[in-house]
Amino acid sequence: MSRGKDNKPHIGIFGRRNSGKSSLINALAGQELAIVSATPGTTTDPVRKSMEITGIGPVIMIDTAGIDDEGELGQKRVARSRETLKTIDLALLLFSGNVFGVEEEMLINDFRKYEIPFILIHNKSDLQPLDETLGASIAKSTGAPLIDLSARFNAQPQKLTALLQQHMPETAYTAPGLMEGLIVKDDVVLLITPIDNEAPQGRLILPQVQVIRSTLDNNGIALVCKESEAESYIRRMKPEPTLVVTDSQVFAKADAIVPGHIPLTSFSILLARQRGDFKNYVKGTPYIDQLKEGDRILILESCTHQVSCDDIGRVKIPAWLRKYTGRKLHFETVAGLTSLPRDIHEYAMVIQCGGCVITRRQIINRLKPAVEAGIPVTNYGMAIAWIHGIYQRAMAPFNAAAPL
Repeated sequence: MSRGKDNKPHIGIFGRRNSGKSSLINALAGQELAIVSATPGTTTDPVRKSMEITGIGPVIMIDTAGIDDEGELGQKRVARSRETLKTIDLALLLFSGNVFGVEEEMLINDFRKYEIPFILIHNKSDLQPLDETLGASIAKSTGAPLIDLSARFNAQPQKLTALLQQHMPETAYTAPGLMEGLIVKDDVVLLITPIDNEAPQGRLILPQVQVIRSTLDNNGIALVCKESEAESYIRRMKPEPTLVVTDSQVFAKADAIVPGHIPLTSFSILLARQRGDFKNYVKGTPYIDQLKEGDRILILESCTHQVSCDDIGRVKIPAWLRKYTGRKLHFETVAGLTSLPRDIHEYAMVIQCGGCVITRRQIINRLKPAVEAGIPVTNYGMAIAWIHGIYQRAMAPFNAAAPL
């Protein structure tokens, strides 16, 4: 389940069937956004609801299937619900009737694995209040905030809202700017932006827009041109640019036309530093030289898009890698945050896109299985720079900059 292009804070709601998850969404929204039924299992797949919460602002609530769902189909629903853990910033775990058991404990273990803050809610207090002894035991064992309420009768919504405000991580709202620590006031940044088959009609791609905005936020000056005009413009440009940022697919051409004393990097590497697993990318990128005949490589895209003949992840990177290594390599591409087609151990390497439409938490969680398995990971821009022999130059702007 992809977070897609919606970067509002995401709140996942989990619990057994008929624990009142949909009622809670409606109580927080003050209107009926989710279908409520006394029949267990009404919510089958994760459902996203956009709403506003006082003191937080716009959020996306994700209503999930019951964690106690049964049968083969039920287990698939549970698995889909657990997939949302890769996308959320805060979790609400509901239980009712003083029933708190293995299912809840397993889910809490997952919250901790993915470092997701969570709030425990004993719902339907109008039918059966929370047992004090049980509540004290749960609070002690989990260390999480616990509230007793009735979502049906909208009881204590202010207390729950206050907990949401208190426990929503700051990273859900903001991310460090792409240019933070790289430029100072009045620095000039030249952006080399190809207009090709992958460029959207009448506009720039998101990473290019994000770099322009971050340059302005840091009181710099952003200049934009195509690669066909870059060389003649750099010769005439006074003062010279402090930094040149290029699209990865014209990295080699940019390296040839930008004088060596002018720092050069790519949009994708800027994104890798801001929201990717930068430390593990740096560690994993050199493994490209160790790829063997028949190795399988996983390409991770953060979004879904129409594939063109010049697609960077599905066409160009595989072609460049095969040519660079001189080996027959196999590639599989997964878009969004959907499940992998095979066990992670079957891949020799993972290459993640820049991730312009998802968060750092989502990318880190997406790569976590590979990192834990000791499988090298890298990023589009860093891999392309390595293949074209300009990796050291492309990484030089970050050597003196503090990590984000």
